[in-house]
Amino acid sequence: MNYNDDNDQDGFDRPVTIKISKPAVGARTRKPSQTPANVDGRPADFPYSYKPSKFEGRWLVESLGPFYAENWFEDVTRMIKGGKEASVYLCRGNQTTGKEWLAAKVYRPRMYRNLKDDHIYREGRTQLDESGLELHDERADRAMAKRTKYGLNLMHVDWIQHEFETMRVLHEKGGALPKPYICANNAILMDYIGAPDHPAPPLVSIDLDAALAGRLFEKVLSNIELMLSLNLVHGDLSAYNLLFWQEDIWLIDFPQAFDPRRNRNAWTIFYRDMIRLCQYFEKQGVPADARQIAETRWKRAGLDAPRLEDILALERSLEDV
Repeated sequence: MNYNDDNDQDGFDRPVTIKISKPAVGARTRKPSQTPANVDGRPADFPYSYKPSKFEGRWLVESLGPFYAENWFEDVTRMIKGGKEASVYLCRGNQTTGKEWLAAKVYRPRMYRNLKDDHIYREGRTQLDESGLELHDERADRAMAKRTKYGLNLMHVDWIQHEFETMRVLHEKGGALPKPYICANNAILMDYIGAPDHPAPPLVSIDLDAALAGRLFEKVLSNIELMLSLNLVHGDLSAYNLLFWQEDIWLIDFPQAFDPRRNRNAWTIFYRDMIRLCQYFEKQGVPADARQIAETRWKRAGLDAPRLEDILALERSLEDV
């Protein structure tokens, strides 16, 4: 990997180059040289129809261009959602995945992301490299501790790889989340939830009847238990990170997920998630005792019981949330 300081031209880092898988067996391979040039300046080997700004276009090409070259999708048609951490784009699929539509989560350039509080979630996590493998490198450890440019790039790669690996493991075990297909070049390609002109909204924007809310709450709790059985805590789970579509839900946004056995803040983070979830579902008519639900799931997973003072302190801090 190249972490040359000269890569920060025009206010954008260049995405870290990551190896990507070959297309599925039988997939059609497109040769870039066969694609005509675009009159608006977009590269001839990635003729997407979405019209981004100049700098966004550069970032999009470098992040998703390799996926297109490997025939993972046919086109990028529009932005679904823009965010502080990442933007999500709608891609037209093909026979590689067999899906008509896919979602591509493209992380913002590292220099525009705030990594200041990441250490809370990174504690106890294995550092992953650009191939999703454990990174064992003293030089890399020192660079990350000092937050040098090289170290920040490593942390950026690790953050994305952790999201992909968490999604992959959880989906394989039957979790309710979009299926992830590939992670590379600053992006994750996954199933799209919604209609082409109407992406699935976050659950927080939906008012449910009590019966449906109760069923969805049980599904969320089932997925929380599944994650705990896999030694995972989501770390930022609320009605904002649940998609709602056709009376069902999907969990999203996993980069901060961690192993609760190896993080001193695990209970506090987990209980905070439960309080936020219960606040939403109580408004939908579902009785939900966050403390009882959290403690029951925590103990059932074989984790150390939290201290009462920690519980009370967190409850006080979130009274007005």
